[in-house]
Amino acid sequence: MAVKRSDIVRLTAAQKLALGFALIILLGAFCLHLPLASRDRQPIAWLDALFTATSATCVTGLVVFDTWTQFSAFGQMVILVLIQIGGLGFMTLAILGAMMLGRRIGLRERSYLAEAISALHLGGVVKLARRILIGTLLLEISGAIVLALRFVPLFGIRQGIWFGVFHAVSAFCNAGFDLMGALSPYSSLTAFVHDPVVNLTVMFLIASGGIGFVVWNDLLQNRWRVRRYSLHTQLTLTTTALLLALGMLLFFLLERNGVLAGMSGAQKWLAAAFSAVTPRTAGFNTVPTESLGPAASLLTMLLMLIGAGAGSTAGGIKTTLFAVLVLAVVAHVRRCRDVNVFKRRLSAETVAFAFCAIAFYLMLAIGGGFLLMAIQGMPIKDALFEAFSALGTVGLTTGITRSLEPLSRLVIIFLMFAGRVGSLKVFMSFAERNHLNRLRKPLGQIVG
Repeated sequence: MAVKRSDIVRLTAAQKLALGFALIILLGAFCLHLPLASRDRQPIAWLDALFTATSATCVTGLVVFDTWTQFSAFGQMVILVLIQIGGLGFMTLAILGAMMLGRRIGLRERSYLAEAISALHLGGVVKLARRILIGTLLLEISGAIVLALRFVPLFGIRQGIWFGVFHAVSAFCNAGFDLMGALSPYSSLTAFVHDPVVNLTVMFLIASGGIGFVVWNDLLQNRWRVRRYSLHTQLTLTTTALLLALGMLLFFLLERNGVLAGMSGAQKWLAAAFSAVTPRTAGFNTVPTESLGPAASLLTMLLMLIGAGAGSTAGGIKTTLFAVLVLAVVAHVRRCRDVNVFKRRLSAETVAFAFCAIAFYLMLAIGGGFLLMAIQGMPIKDALFEAFSALGTVGLTTGITRSLEPLSRLVIIFLMFAGRVGSLKVFMSFAERNHLNRLRKPLGQIVG
């Protein structure tokens, strides 16, 4: 019996991206399970390998082992490659590789590429991908050089250069993996809390990777001609600046007598700025996250939920959707029919998607936190913080990650994967659309 063409299951671009990420994670887990990947040449458990590979590919940074003390040079290289693939997107790298081999990039490949980098249009998407690759290499190399200048005097030439490269890639891809176990296991960048060069370089790389590739392209094309920026770029830049400024101010006020106590005024502002940047899905920390007060912890969770720019190396619900939510609430309170911003009107579909995305992320994060509490009986603050960090692909933790039980680790693995692939878009792609049914149900009303 012949199989009808219409009966063949065709995966959407979002589904193929999710499947591709899953395959890369499995391959990475296999490599990390090899004895060669560990310093003591003893293979780590499959679940631990899967957890680490998921965290690296989904550019999260949550770890069950200290990366430096557990993994050999080969294991660290595997993690770095997974971070780079996860940050840029495997589809972007695959299509660029095909172009280098002389393959023609058709309409289908262009649509996959547009989905991977959140391009607004198919036109010019290949050129945009080239710019992304070149810009990524330039920024990572520049960051690696600056960081190496600080690390070489501390760790020696060979190790200092490697540390510069690893942390530059990890920062740009918003991954949060570090090798500072060479100083103290699980310490992240706390040893450099007073170092302005390391702090500012890492913050710049995080912001560059998290702003979004579409914004990059807009800035390159229009330079300082702000009026020519797209609505997406204007909204992203404005929201990012406001979140960073407000986050820094609140961290300073909330923790000036807490984790920032004992520092000079300039050092407090530097640490507060870093603490405002890193929850936007980067995962590095220069002050102990577990020592934050309740208010600062809640602020961190909110920033982790929001994340960074769409089509970037970062996760979260994205700054633009958060801005749309705020604008929609303001418009509703003011009894405005439309949601307007920068002399443009937002479509009802955009507003609805923003509300759906935020509600969906909150349900996943709270559900994940509930499971962690049910499985291990951990405090609500630690459980929710870990869940928000995993779903936002951030990597900050109150120190409970390495003590998670196997079932809890599976919960975190799912949250990290869901946060990276854009779970709402993937789930929506499975929904059956019926464009032929024009009938609408009678209007109902509820009290609210």
